[in-house]
Formats: sequence, structure tokens, C-alpha cells
Amino acid sequence: MKSKYALCEGREIHFMDWSEKRAEVVVAWHGLARTGRDMDELAAHLSKHYRVLCPDTIGRGLSQWSPEPEREYCLDFYGRIAVSLLDQLQIKTCAWVGTSMGGAIGLRLAAGALKGRIRRLVLNDMGPKIADAAVERIRSYAGKPPRFDRLSELEQYFRTIYKPYGWLSDEQWRRLAETSARRLPDGGITTHYDPNMVLQFVHHPRDYDQWEAYDRIEAPTLCLRGEHSDLLLAETAEEMKRRGPRAEVVTIAGCGHAPALNVPDQLSLVERFLAGSR
Repeated sequence: MKSKYALCEGREIHFMDWSEKRAEVVVAWHGLARTGRDMDELAAHLSKHYRVLCPDTIGRGLSQWSPEPEREYCLDFYGRIAVSLLDQLQIKTCAWVGTSMGGAIGLRLAAGALKGRIRRLVLNDMGPKIADAAVERIRSYAGKPPRFDRLSELEQYFRTIYKPYGWLSDEQWRRLAETSARRLPDGGITTHYDPNMVLQFVHHPRDYDQWEAYDRIEAPTLCLRGEHSDLLLAETAEEMKRRGPRAEVVTIAGCGHAPALNVPDQLSLVERFLAGSR
């Protein structure tokens, strides 16, 4: 894998590029307050057969923070960044695996700017409608990132708020903490994202209401729903089977929002779908 940067829509975007010589491409896009390094296990697994691109969304990880957060922290701008990145890399078609917000971006693009270019779509605990209570839960911690003195304290915080991810090894929790941390001017440590990214919910309150877009999707679609998800409700997942691309919905036991895509069963499920055998 290589760490790379591209100028997309005037903003510097960081991405991990796995197996760059392979012809078929998978874009793996992370969730709201996360980074592209969350996709390490999935990318390592898929890179045997695919080139895998794992961007940091603007305002997250090593990507530039937006100087215009009210305007740019929204699905439309994230989608424009994605299109710019693919165009610059001369990628004509790809599969898309998106966790939470990353799934919402893929959903919008598969119905719009990348319709016909996204050949298969995986929505990891994301649908065209999300539960208001879950949004408030996420905003409650994401908009007010904590400060700690030690990375070990930050890791324990992540173990608590991301318990719904399901099982992670100690090594995976440590890497999640290390790739999600930044130092503050006073020497403390906090999460590696711009707190202003939650302005999406203030200035673009209907961003995640996407039934109209979902109904336009033609790409084969797989939806993974955490068994205990409070964001993608069971009734929404059921409706996704009947409308639009008529998604295949698979419930991931022992997870809430959102499955970490880090264990063999989940990895092989995604791999089989991308290969067209599911």
C-alpha cells in the first residue's frame, strides 16, 4: 500500500492506494468521524484481486480541513471530491464499499454522477433513510471531541463509543486509536477530524434522506445491517429489498452501527459479492 495525496475540488485529499497495478478498482470509504485507515483489513483482503482506494474525507485524517465548513461538509461536496479523484486516476469503473457516511456518498453517486461507473455497491449499515435518534447520538460525541493526556486513554474512549463495531483484536483497537489521533497545541491528544464536520446536520439537514436517489440505482447492491443497529432500522432495510436496486440485505450478528469489516466472515461476504457470486 502507498500513502498518496491528490488535489480534488481545490482541497488536498489523502488516500491509501493498495495494489495500484491491478486493473479492477474498489473504493472503500469510511464513516462520519473516521478515516480511511478503518478499511485496512478489508483493503488487505481485497488487494489480492483489486486495486483498493481508501480516501480520508475532507476534514478527516490527513486530508485538508475545509475553510468553508458550512458549504463543503455535505454529501454533494464529498461526492464531487470522489469523482475528481477517480477522474484524476483515470478510473472508468469501480465497485464501492461504504461504511455509514461512506455508504451514503456511494448511494448518491451510484444514482447520479457515477451512475454506470459504480458497477457494484456495498452499503455497510447505511440506507436511504437513517434514524434520527442515531444521528443525535453520533452528534453528541462527534461534535465535541474529547481531550486526553495519553493515547491509551483515547483508545479506551474509542473502545467505549465504538463497541457496536463488534469484535476487534487488541492490535486492531490500538491501530484504530493511533490512526485516529492528533496532538493538540497543549500536548494533549484528541480525535483526528475537524469538529465542524457535524455542521452537515445543521446546514444540510436532509442530506441523508435519499429514497429518491436509491430508486434510481441500477448497480447490484448489497446492504450489511448490524443486528443491533440504531441507525439503519430493520423496516428500512426491508423496504430496501423491494425498491430501487432491490438490495440483498445481510444481517451481521453481534454488531450495531457499524460492522467493522475486519473478520473473515464479513470480508468473504464482501469479496463474494464483488466477484458476482452473490
